[in-house]
Amino acid sequence: MKKRGIKIIIALILYIFAMVIKFDNELINNVIFIISYIIVGLDILKKAIRNIFRGEVFDENFLMAVATLGAFGIGEFPEAVAVMLFYQIGELFQSYAVDKSRKSISSLMDIRPDFANVFRNGKIEKVSPKEVKIGEIIIIKPGEKVPLDGNIIEGKTTLDTKALTGESMPKEVVEGDEVLSGSINLNGVIKLEVKKEFGESTVTKILDLVENASSKKSKSENFITKFAKYYTPTVVIIALILAIVPPLIIEGASFQDWIYRALSFLVVSCPCALVISIPLSFFGGIGGASKIGVLVKGSNYLEALANTEIAVFDKTGTLTKGIFEVQKIEPIGISKEELLKISAYAENYSNHPISKSIKQAYNKEIDEKEIIDSQELSGLGVMAKISNKNVLVGNEKLMQEKGIEYEKCNEIGTILYVAIEGKYAGYILISDTIKKDSKYTIQELKRHNIKQTVMLTGDKKEVGESVAKEIGIDKVYTQLLPADKVKKVEELLKTKSPKGKLAFVGDGINDAPVLAISDIGIAMGGLGADSAIEAADIVIMTDEPSKILKSIKISKKTMKIVKENIVFAIFVKILVLVLSAFGLSTMWEAVFADVGVSIIAIINAFRALRIKRI
Repeated sequence: MKKRGIKIIIALILYIFAMVIKFDNELINNVIFIISYIIVGLDILKKAIRNIFRGEVFDENFLMAVATLGAFGIGEFPEAVAVMLFYQIGELFQSYAVDKSRKSISSLMDIRPDFANVFRNGKIEKVSPKEVKIGEIIIIKPGEKVPLDGNIIEGKTTLDTKALTGESMPKEVVEGDEVLSGSINLNGVIKLEVKKEFGESTVTKILDLVENASSKKSKSENFITKFAKYYTPTVVIIALILAIVPPLIIEGASFQDWIYRALSFLVVSCPCALVISIPLSFFGGIGGASKIGVLVKGSNYLEALANTEIAVFDKTGTLTKGIFEVQKIEPIGISKEELLKISAYAENYSNHPISKSIKQAYNKEIDEKEIIDSQELSGLGVMAKISNKNVLVGNEKLMQEKGIEYEKCNEIGTILYVAIEGKYAGYILISDTIKKDSKYTIQELKRHNIKQTVMLTGDKKEVGESVAKEIGIDKVYTQLLPADKVKKVEELLKTKSPKGKLAFVGDGINDAPVLAISDIGIAMGGLGADSAIEAADIVIMTDEPSKILKSIKISKKTMKIVKENIVFAIFVKILVLVLSAFGLSTMWEAVFADVGVSIIAIINAFRALRIKRI
């Protein structure tokens, strides 16, 4: 870009000099014009010749070469140089625009790790992340990138996860926490046990998504590619007819005049504005989405997102946190603290998610000496002896089986009934919590012309319906197996309009088949299963449902910009093409219709990168 810029400046100075200073000998002026042209146009001429030998004849380089050399041929030296100068200025502007757009995506490339510090044979070895195996211990020092996914076995630190999630707030992690590759260690030294090889790690998958995003073209891009393929040779043939036929059949017509018109026609006909600005608009949209932690795997998915009619959601981990938490403690005859303590001691040796939530709510050290006996009863709960007291913690069936008189609780969630020494002591309500932005997302989706919102879940009917009612989902289907979800989505796909799209949002392994068959599969990438992320077309790295709404807004804005550029470019070109054919426009109007329109379209495409107000 810098080299091209210097060439343009030198050529422009020579061009202005030749235009302002009129030598007595016109040949001197023409030589200066030719030198200026060679400086700025030699690369284009070389490309045109090279492409002809490759069989790529009718491209923009060919059009510029023919138009400018033709202008020299009919003695229009200043216009020949001006066309090439303006074309190169347009190309420079395009390079800058593409580079700026690419940088917004390539900021993700900074997460690529260069090395891993592996603890081997009692010492630290600095090796490529590709050489590290699952189970090995790596050490990450302050300022270093996390090279591989793993769990902290020693130390605590703060991580910068901005490149992964788009979130600027650093994340605190301690021993036992999972750490994703691509994060940056800000302060403490941590030891990690590697859980995934480099090829399967988060950082590699994200980089693959970004690098391959441009390979999947949208319908608009495919249309423009096909359009240019047939359009360019057509206008070249028309220009030839325009240069040769009228002087032969119209009395008094000069070849010079009609060749000039044909050359102007050629300059106008170059489809640069469309060929450049449309992919750039999509590139900008994908770059804008990446800034908020949303990875779009291709511009075709960004285009499809703008036409979403039906939004289908999984429940657990998508609209809810997927983390069971104690919501309520209702003791009888003892304090809440005592009921929670006894339950936590009884559940101490269980690894069930519900047991973990009880221990997390208790959040104190458990003295295992007080636990005399503990037994897990499959499908019922646990039976334990705590400080010489017989304790039962479990569901209704456990209470009934052991003959305990209890008060039935009708609240939504998982109910743990507790009995001490054969006497009912109260219950603890545990349930999954709804994400804070789920309700807002559903409300806003409806405001943005999403005709139907649906929730599919394997959870119980009362739980599913309760969540759906609270956040405003239109339809809910509960107690579904993975195959049932696929069937429901297939049914919903039949209800949309021909142009409408169905988007499915999920995070689990059982969501992968549904993500694959949907028009647009959206995966929650922060905590989501690898298979779900693999099958999805769009990945939300922050696990926030509201990012779906922002993604739709970005896609609609991008499509609006694309349509504006197509209509504007085609209208101006047709207008000036007609004027050129009738001799009512000069080469200067032709230059504007090509380079000027391209620059305006590129400036407009830049708007796709601006997402602050979305």
